[in-house]
Amino acid sequence: MAAVTDDKKVSDLMKETKPGFFSFEYFPPKTADGVTNLKKRMSRMKALNPLFMDFTWGAGGSTSDLTLDLTAACKNEFGVVANMHLTCTNQTASLAEEALNKCKAVGVRNIVALRGDAPRGMDKWEAVEGGFTCALDLVKMIREKYGDYFTVSVAGYPEGHPDAIEQVEGGLDVLTEAERRRCRTFIDEEGKEVLMVCRDAKFAEEMTYLKAKIDAGSDFIITQMFLDVQVFHDFVKSCREYGINVPIIPGIMCLTGYGGFQRMTALCKTRLPAGMAEAAKAASTSDDDFKQWGIDMGTEMCRNLLDSGVLGLHFYTLNLEKVVVGTLKNLGLISEEQAAGCQAGDVDAKSMVSAQGITTGAKIGTDDQKVSDLMKTSPPGFFFVRILSSQDRRWSYKSEETHVAHEGPWSTFHGFHLGCGWLNIRFDH
Repeated sequence: MAAVTDDKKVSDLMKETKPGFFSFEYFPPKTADGVTNLKKRMSRMKALNPLFMDFTWGAGGSTSDLTLDLTAACKNEFGVVANMHLTCTNQTASLAEEALNKCKAVGVRNIVALRGDAPRGMDKWEAVEGGFTCALDLVKMIREKYGDYFTVSVAGYPEGHPDAIEQVEGGLDVLTEAERRRCRTFIDEEGKEVLMVCRDAKFAEEMTYLKAKIDAGSDFIITQMFLDVQVFHDFVKSCREYGINVPIIPGIMCLTGYGGFQRMTALCKTRLPAGMAEAAKAASTSDDDFKQWGIDMGTEMCRNLLDSGVLGLHFYTLNLEKVVVGTLKNLGLISEEQAAGCQAGDVDAKSMVSAQGITTGAKIGTDDQKVSDLMKTSPPGFFFVRILSSQDRRWSYKSEETHVAHEGPWSTFHGFHLGCGWLNIRFDH
């Protein structure tokens, strides 16, 4: 068996590479077909010459094995520098150390140290017994146990962490100038204007904490998504004022669908520049139209960032390629030939990503059928089923089979709703 060769460290590559590099982030798919398609995509996108490829760690470590497998494949099968997320969610110190030892065993040397999101079904993040309370704890452990073997990057939040962003009454007049420049405003379902912001005092706490993560040994920062470049520029300025002098790489969210745009910006409480919400809605007439808008908007944003002197761009690809490839081509960072080599990925991208629940490949804006109408047009005896998420196994049944029987004429029976969980159903008719 060939000896494992250590990967290059991203922190070293940044010093050797001229400004204008880019990197790609992927998430572990839920299905075997999804994994196969993602690896095909990685093979195609490798030809674009990213500085590194990056793989997320599922909430609560739910995809830890697959994350490790994809990270190792990136380095050892595809020959691309790999960067792996590691979170504190549902993670004891010993489990984190085990994951880092596995990385070291396959020569992976780049880690993104994160607190992580709360597990699905939980509103509030909580540390587990014997685990870490925050990303700072994880950074400290990595440096204590592994010295400088790993390059460690951490997250930065230009608008403040979503947990620190609050709704404010009284309108813009109650905000400071700094708060007005990073606040989010939108119209809710009742037609009321809503204002949300990380207040200055909390933002100061955020910056102090980020400085502590850097002082503990973090090598560079990758930011949370943002859509207003002025917010990023303000964030960089604040970092320098706090003595944070490591590279700050902007995280660029690829906007691939209107539904995803709405969900992501609401979840992250992202500030939208004037007119962006209206422009996104106007572009939602078809999947292709929205992606083209995502390319045009992304190109404008990235060009501004590159012109301002950022070292590189980190793309949140959502396991798709059309928007990121189109953006890179517009920026002149890849050639027409390189871009053409990725266009074959559109069809399998839809089937692969639909397995993740991000998009079904259906046209945006197509209305579903109404159950009330279907009941009128269906013969008696219909049924519908409640399906649990594959990541939500809180329900447990010892029985492997449920017997559903109906006594009396079937003409008097309209239908039934099955909350089946993980059961196999047998019908008597």
